[in-house]
Amino acid sequence: MKKLVAIMFLFFLTSHLYGQKVNWISFDEAVKLTKENPKPMLIDVYTDWCGYCKKMDRITYNNKFISSYINENFYPVKLDGEQREDLIYKDYTFTYKSSGRSGYHEFAAALLNGKLSYPTTVFMDEELGILDRVPGYLSPDIMEQVITYFADKKYKTETWQDFVKSFVSNLN
Repeated sequence: MKKLVAIMFLFFLTSHLYGQKVNWISFDEAVKLTKENPKPMLIDVYTDWCGYCKKMDRITYNNKFISSYINENFYPVKLDGEQREDLIYKDYTFTYKSSGRSGYHEFAAALLNGKLSYPTTVFMDEELGILDRVPGYLSPDIMEQVITYFADKKYKTETWQDFVKSFVSNLN
């Protein structure tokens, strides 16, 4: 009986914290939606072989608060840094480029300013200008700070350091 109660508690806890999904869309769809209903864009640049990318999917993007906040405040885009499909943006066709045993996608390289580091979270404003690139794994508590900073447009009035000093988390 105790095992059953413990299992049910863990299931409840897990379903409460996790389970909500980010509603990922393509970059093309996000551009179209931004024109119809302006919203900033969050772009998760990843690769299939990246362990920290998978960890971010499993832990950070599956966090109920984080996924809900992203869905509400951004157009979320998943972009494979090594995708083979062409991507057209601003009348330019970005393609896959072979490099050694693998390769990279030109659009990912352009977004990341040539620094192909995975995962990297890119933020674009409503006019599709790049606000910032945040490289590396972002835990839920750090991601909450970052997405709040950009969604609330705090970057226009506060430095990151000042914002973090006064930030109050909603995760707990």
